[in-house]
Amino acid sequence: MGKNGVGKSTLLRTLSRVQKPLLGAIYFDEKNLENYTENQLSKKLSLVLTERLPESQLTVFELIALGRQPYTNWLDKLSALDLEKINTAIDQTEISYLKNRKFYELSDGQLQRVLIARALAQDTEVIILDEPTAHLDIHQTVLIFSLLKKLVKETRKTIIISSHEVNLAIQLSDKLMILNDDKILFNTTENLINQNAFTSLFPNDLIKFNKDLQQFVINKI
Repeated sequence: MGKNGVGKSTLLRTLSRVQKPLLGAIYFDEKNLENYTENQLSKKLSLVLTERLPESQLTVFELIALGRQPYTNWLDKLSALDLEKINTAIDQTEISYLKNRKFYELSDGQLQRVLIARALAQDTEVIILDEPTAHLDIHQTVLIFSLLKKLVKETRKTIIISSHEVNLAIQLSDKLMILNDDKILFNTTENLINQNAFTSLFPNDLIKFNKDLQQFVINKI
């Protein structure tokens, strides 16, 4: 969490090795991220970005199946295990009714579920999502947050997201990292509230954090 331009997307791109660290190094399982091969890293970490997908005729099933590329042989032939992982991901994201549709026919909310399913099919310890609800209405936003919360419980995977949906993040996240211009705070929501960590997240001329409600509210205008 943090205001625009504070570095949320930069942090996630660095954690996923899309870009090199500006300073220092990142360790995953006590191994420098730079020492992983692309194939090794793709079996440890999957990424869901907000960029539009290139035009193609892929079906939903075929798009999700791309998540198995780190494991398929040089012929890209899907094994029984690959098919099991794909179908499990489809079931977990509740999109079986979409699997034969072309992906470009989907709504933004449906496509986001498909991309999450692709990451699940990749079967990594960590899934990183950059603004997964950026193009969604409030109903679809709540559905995606609820889905991610459910997946953490069911799969025991670590899911890291950046989001401007601060009130939803406060309600549903296990831990929060707050990025400010001069410091970073990382803790449970309860501890951060007790530390008054949210009071300085945004300028308080229009919104302020209500400690009793545990959410941001609009000041009277």
